[in-house]
Amino acid sequence: MSFLKPLAVLFASAAMTVAATAAPEVGKPAPDFSATDSNGKTVKLSDYRGKTVVLEWTNDGCPYVQKHYSTKNMQALQKDAAAKGIVWLSVISSASGEQGAVSGAEANTLSEKRGAAPAAVLLDPQGKVGRAYDARTTPHMFIVNGDGTLVYMGGIDDKPTAMTSDVKAAKNYVRAALDELAAGKPVATPVTRPYGCSIKYKHSS
Repeated sequence: MSFLKPLAVLFASAAMTVAATAAPEVGKPAPDFSATDSNGKTVKLSDYRGKTVVLEWTNDGCPYVQKHYSTKNMQALQKDAAAKGIVWLSVISSASGEQGAVSGAEANTLSEKRGAAPAAVLLDPQGKVGRAYDARTTPHMFIVNGDGTLVYMGGIDDKPTAMTSDVKAAKNYVRAALDELAAGKPVATPVTRPYGCSIKYKHSS
């Protein structure tokens, strides 16, 4: 019948939409992206092929993010990563007017104020990078190896609280994964549950 063809087109279109927005999977190529950093430079994930890349979703107004920055836990990870040639990209996907949204200049001031040491801070107010990775919380952590394969995604550690006293006793999944990669080993725990504040994405109109 004549209505079958439009239905087939509709279903095909829907399938393509689902595929385009499918959540990333460990062991498969990490979604490439292009974003503007806090200095106005265009940054692409593919620019760092051959290097391990850490993606950290962040929001300075979130108590869970504050937990890791006030204790210098996140900064220590960033600095250790940089010393090993690992690229650390902090991503801000808060929409304009939402908690955590900042300008490039404000992002740079914030990094300086808290002693952060990412290779770049990416501004993602439209949420394109965040949605490509199905990033849900701040913090939400992802690690991409030199081949461009996603090898870790999830929480920073196993203590899903905003209590600073929990940092020392926590098992830091990100540090463990980076150590394993450096030793040429597979990541023992490649997927964990992220915790934190929900990302303040731009609402669909």
